[in-house]
Amino acid sequence: MPTMPAVDEAQIDFETIELLFFAYRDFVSDPDAILAKIGMGRAHHRVVYFVCRQPGMMVTDLLDTLQITKQSLARVLKQLIESGYIRQMAGAKDRRQRRLYPTLAGRELALALSEPQSRRIARAMEDLTPDARASVKDFLRSMRGRDESLEPIDSDLD
Repeated sequence: MPTMPAVDEAQIDFETIELLFFAYRDFVSDPDAILAKIGMGRAHHRVVYFVCRQPGMMVTDLLDTLQITKQSLARVLKQLIESGYIRQMAGAKDRRQRRLYPTLAGRELALALSEPQSRRIARAMEDLTPDARASVKDFLRSMRGRDESLEPIDSDLD
């Protein structure tokens, strides 16, 4: 076991950590239920989501977006391609490039997964002023960013 640094527990914002934990748990619960019916999981959701948001993205761009290794992506992408949700095509100018496109079924899946999440966000923000909504989005943008010194994750994305 690596040695853990000494941490002053009084400096940790446990309340916000728990709010984020439970918000995320519930935010992904609806898509998780849809995916479970077709034998897929959160890794599939992430891939189909970003491919639908950026049709024609290269596999290398997807790896960078998800900050995972090629090996981690391979199984999930293969299953999405074989199931007819994603198409992989060689680049027009550089045949070595692998570009990803959603199929109609893939787009429908991405929308079905995003719709309950969008409803949840709308409900949570319905009583907020435009400034408060902007503050929520600013907060979430500020939370982004992975420590650049960390290696890409070698897991199944979940």
